[in-house]
Amino acid sequence: MKGNIALIGFMGTGKTAVGKLLAGRLGKEFIELDALIEKKARKTIPEIFARDGEVAFRELEIEATKDVAERENAVMACGGGVVLNQINIDRLRKHSVIVYLTASLEAILERTASDRDERPLLVAEDKSSKVEKLLQFRKPFYERAADITVDTSGLEVTEVVEQIIIRLGENESYR
Repeated sequence: MKGNIALIGFMGTGKTAVGKLLAGRLGKEFIELDALIEKKARKTIPEIFARDGEVAFRELEIEATKDVAERENAVMACGGGVVLNQINIDRLRKHSVIVYLTASLEAILERTASDRDERPLLVAEDKSSKVEKLLQFRKPFYERAADITVDTSGLEVTEVVEQIIIRLGENESYR
């Protein structure tokens, strides 16, 4: 049985906000993978992308995932690109139910509107087009990895958490 919950999904789908509340409701530790990466690298994610590039960031992400994947009784908010490396999903799947948070393009654009500098992959002239292309590319990775999928569009964080708790109760591998 799996005692961890790994939240995956595109930026702006609510992984951090949902993860914090979900961890509190279930009495679990909350872990934000991107925060661990920043702590380990002693740089912000935008600095890592700017100075070292996306490949270096993905290597740090693999290491951070390895570090947390075998912890017990945790809710993990994973970065949006964690699914791009199958090794991350394989590691998470051993001890975690993987919950894919989705949202409409409009919801993502609205939620990330003020985050331009914090999200290196969103620095573009046509943000809508960039998000749409990234979403199309990543969607099959998210879907393949997911045990549970919850659409967060138009929902409050508390409603998303309630849906996850209900769905976890129906999931045979979760304890």
